[in-house]
Amino acid sequence: MTAQRFLTGITTSGEPHLGNYVGAIRPAIAASLAPNVQSFYFLADYHSLIKIDDPARIQRSTLEIAASFLACGLDPQRVNFYRQSDVPEIAELTWLLTCVTSKGLLNRAHAYKAAVDKNAAAGMDPDADVNAGLFMYPVLMTADILMFNAHKVPVGRDQVQHVEMARDIAQRFNHLYGEHFVLPQALIEESVATLPGLDGRKMSKSYDNSIPLFAPRAQLQKLIAGVVTDSRAPGEPKDTEGSALFQIFQAFASRSETLELANAYAEGISWADAKQRLFERIDREIAPMREHYQALISDPAQIESILLEGALKARALAAPFNATLRHAVGLRKLSSVAAPAKQAKAEKSARPAFKQYRERDGKFYFKLVDARGRLLLQSSGFDSPKEAAQTMASLSAGGAAALADQAAGLTRPADVSAAELTQALQLLASPTL
Repeated sequence: MTAQRFLTGITTSGEPHLGNYVGAIRPAIAASLAPNVQSFYFLADYHSLIKIDDPARIQRSTLEIAASFLACGLDPQRVNFYRQSDVPEIAELTWLLTCVTSKGLLNRAHAYKAAVDKNAAAGMDPDADVNAGLFMYPVLMTADILMFNAHKVPVGRDQVQHVEMARDIAQRFNHLYGEHFVLPQALIEESVATLPGLDGRKMSKSYDNSIPLFAPRAQLQKLIAGVVTDSRAPGEPKDTEGSALFQIFQAFASRSETLELANAYAEGISWADAKQRLFERIDREIAPMREHYQALISDPAQIESILLEGALKARALAAPFNATLRHAVGLRKLSSVAAPAKQAKAEKSARPAFKQYRERDGKFYFKLVDARGRLLLQSSGFDSPKEAAQTMASLSAGGAAALADQAAGLTRPADVSAAELTQALQLLASPTL
């Protein structure tokens, strides 16, 4: 049985916070311990360049996030743990994918659309202060995923669109150059996909509303005391729906603990007591890891060594796969070009061929292409692969004579003459020498 591949990355743009922990680090490490799983964890320092122009901040964040993964239980001997920029094949794959990605797809990316809408609302040029890195972000993320053919990508709900775009780009590449990429799937823990911050919005370094993952105990308690709540007094029933405090608690607590707090809300627990419960629950989980984190953060050379070793493991997979992809798109050594006479002979002996595939609508299609890949005949959708196969078999056996019987649902491109199609079908039906 082929191992399932899980891949997770965190942008090195700041100090890791509780949202990073429950949305990415914790589920990723849990996945790495499952049987028959091959895990990839990387520090997305290329991504950080999109919005961070402080080199020292990127360097410091790289150290902090690496230490966080390790302190939370990541075993670098068991997984592939690397810094994105230490695997140059990812950057090359980004360009190969860029060349098959439509601009229209990137126009629909949430981050880019949000920037354009913000500019439009301010009466500015739609692309004011929008760099090409932000626009191309989904392609770089796609390269991160497809470089290692990840099956599952644990992400927050706001990142699901990027995984869907990765699927679209992979399908386009496969259609043009053959089946090289698996189609990844987003993996979301429904209750903790996006953790709210101190002000109720998504916890984010950009909003300055985050709680550092390994904040000292006193600072953690102070920050939790600042979580925004409503004005309902002790004794008044409180709603769990929309409560940032309750949502954060739910991300750390067991089902029984969550139900217990929900009952306390209904009975009118004071906000101060609810925040104390949240502090104690988080600290109980984080405290054992905090000391390990501090030891790691004080030894950057050790972390650098771990990351470089991880990059070697990652490149052992990436380099040969990248060579295959380069060959697929035509970046090949000239010594492999066939001599003209041999090439002409090969083309003469080549035959048309049927290609069957499945589209996103769930239906099965086939097309007839000539020896050079030119489309000669296109089918409409079939409900089952068997129906499509039967039609292809009929055309293969009967040649042009069978075309009239199967005409419904078959389309000949405008640039293909009836004579060309007839000749191709006759060649297809003739015995192979």
